[in-house]
Formats: sequence, structure tokens, C-alpha cells
Amino acid sequence: MIALSVLASPASAQASRTWVSGVGDDVNPCSRTAPCKTFAGAISKTAVNGEINCLDPGGFGAVTITKSITIDCHEIFGSILSAGTNGINIAFDSFGATDVRKTVNLRNINIQGFDSGIIGIRIFGAGTGTFANIEDCLVNGNFGSTATGIADQRTNGTLNVVNTTVRDMGGSGITIASAAGGLIKATLSNVRVINAASGVAVGTGAAVHLSNSLVSSNSVAGISISGGGVNVDDTTIPFNAIGIKQTGGTVNLSNSDLSFNSSGVSGTVLSYSNNRFTSNGAGGTITAIGTTSNPTGLQ
Repeated sequence: MIALSVLASPASAQASRTWVSGVGDDVNPCSRTAPCKTFAGAISKTAVNGEINCLDPGGFGAVTITKSITIDCHEIFGSILSAGTNGINIAFDSFGATDVRKTVNLRNINIQGFDSGIIGIRIFGAGTGTFANIEDCLVNGNFGSTATGIADQRTNGTLNVVNTTVRDMGGSGITIASAAGGLIKATLSNVRVINAASGVAVGTGAAVHLSNSLVSSNSVAGISISGGGVNVDDTTIPFNAIGIKQTGGTVNLSNSDLSFNSSGVSGTVLSYSNNRFTSNGAGGTITAIGTTSNPTGLQ
């Protein structure tokens, strides 16, 4: 009887690769020929370190992730309709003790808040040795006053966001702050954050490198830092109420454009000489760093 119960255990039935489809059904095994309907249905039938793929376009529902997994909808652009809730929760505290990779990969997913979404992608938990990778995604339309596109609230961990757009948020587009005195290391590359309150908000316990990106048309600030540190490189920051708002922490700016902001900076920004400041309102302090400085055109 013991042997039979082991053979029938749910873990033994989990596949390393599963599929979802707009015409699928969660009672199915989530195989390619019998796909599931939702990400939540598929994840329960996918093994640790496995992968969920999309067979066709569809709204595949909100999901909570509690194991290392890849959700990859390349070529299809799978959607999550997250009105009134979070789109994706990554709960690292719920990962099993034997899940040594502690890595989540999200690719080519369209998360639509429909004006009442709360957080598009929420990452939380103690998080030591954890990795969250978000690639080629769109997070759109969480218009609640505190709604956020991507929120990393772990104690520790690594975040990589690549070629992703976050837009139309009532709160911050991307917010990164350690929950309890740890360190979150974040790389944001080729991201576009448009029409939020603060485009990128960085708090205590965060070390963020933002590069090759656009942060535009945000009602409070393009980049807002209250703690931690931010290095900004090769990034365009136009049409915000404040281009960069610093109330704590440190901002280093290199090879970037701040233009047409109501105020270029608030607080103190450390600037290399290769930045370009054009048509910004006055305010804040820009401190030259590096081997040379070019004070012309700072405001």
C-alpha cells in the first residue's frame, strides 16, 4: 500500500513541460494535445524547474508561483487579466526546501489591470539566493491610487527586468525596496516606464542599475529614491514632474538625457560630465563626479 501511494503521488504526475490554451481545460493533463485553460491550472501539474508554454493567445488568469518555474509565451504573447487583484505573485517563502534553484522566469506575458488591478507582478518573501527574471513583458493599466506594475518586496534576492514596458499606473511603475534590512540587487535594461506616479521607485536595501531605458511622463518623478543606491546609464528621462527625486540614498547619472521635466532634479544627483540636461525647470543640486566635469546646461 505504501508503494502504491508513492506511485500515485501528485509530484510523480507532474510534467517538466506543460501548455495552456484559450480553448483548454484545467481538468486536462496540460499536455500539448490536451492543454490547460489557466496558468494556475498548469502550474499545479508542472514539476519544479519546469516550463509552461502558450499554444495560442488567451487570458490565462492570475497565478501564484511557489516553485522554480518558467512561464514562456514567446511568439504568442499570453495575457493575464488582473482586475481587482495581483497578476502574478511570486511567493519565495513558499518554495520547498529541496527547490535549490529558487528561480522564476517570466517571458512575453501581457498583464492587464483594467483600471482596478493592484500589483502586476509582486515578488515577496525572505528571498535569500532567489532570482526573478522578467523578459519581454507588458504590464498595463493598474490605475488604483497605490497600484504598481512590478513590486519587489523581498528581503534579499536578485531581479532582472529586460525589454519590458510598464505603463499607466496609479502608483509606481517599478518599486524595489527590501522588506527587512536585506539587499535586493536589480538590473533594469531596456525598460520603458510611462505614465505612473513615480516611474522607478527605489527604497532602503536596494541596489539598482538602470540602463538603456525610457522613463517618461510620470506625475511625481521619473526616478524616485528614498534609500539604497541607483546607477542610471544611457537612459532618457523626459516629461516628468521631477526628472530625478532624491530624498535618501545615492543616485549616479551617466550618459543620460533629462529634458522637458517640470523640475530636472530634486535633492542631490551625482552627475558624470557626459549627461545632457535640456529645458528642465530649476531645482535640486547636481554634483559633478568623475575625472572631468561639464557644468554647462545643467538646468
